[in-house]
Amino acid sequence: METPSDMLWLRGALDPAALNGLDQIADGASRPGGRVNWTEPEIAQALAPVTQIIAAQALPNARLVRVVWFNKDPTANWGVPWHQDRVIAVAERHDVLGFQNWSRKGEVWHCEPPVETFEHMRFVRVHLDDCDTNNGAMEIALGSEVEGVVPNASAAATAACYPASICTARRGDIQVLPMLVLHRSRPSQNSAPRRALRLDYAAVNLPPPLNWAAAH
Repeated sequence: METPSDMLWLRGALDPAALNGLDQIADGASRPGGRVNWTEPEIAQALAPVTQIIAAQALPNARLVRVVWFNKDPTANWGVPWHQDRVIAVAERHDVLGFQNWSRKGEVWHCEPPVETFEHMRFVRVHLDDCDTNNGAMEIALGSEVEGVVPNASAAATAACYPASICTARRGDIQVLPMLVLHRSRPSQNSAPRRALRLDYAAVNLPPPLNWAAAH
């Protein structure tokens, strides 16, 4: 079922076997999170069930283009203010019109693409633990993606113009969101773990000579 924000919840989408494989990706004790090399065979195998679900139910021809894991626990507790994630990972840097704000993260080039690229992408959150307001569930500003690119300085004020939704979830739930939806995350208020994977999917090729990083 979709909300006004074009958000899609796939409740209980992952079975125990699939979740056990994904648990290994978000195993970073005392760390808040990190980028994932999804081309490693074991990781690719663990992520395959999610990609199949997204391609079938949310974004036909979905291609996995970025993976990040997050963890909140008593040793790694944090929060982030209202923001958009506007960075994509590419194979190599090339100066193509509309692609800007280049940076190098690890061995991978990242940049901000034209807003039209985001229309063919989805931001997917895979919940590996139950989460609610007590352990730092993500909050989104429903419908805020219609604003397009929102400068960081005005993100909070823009988010306040839209209804806020706390993304309460159970282990195995998958949440699909527009790439430019404004979202934030507050620190956890208890000791319960809150692990999640953020997966970015695209159903569009980048203009040559640009290519998605390690796309498959």
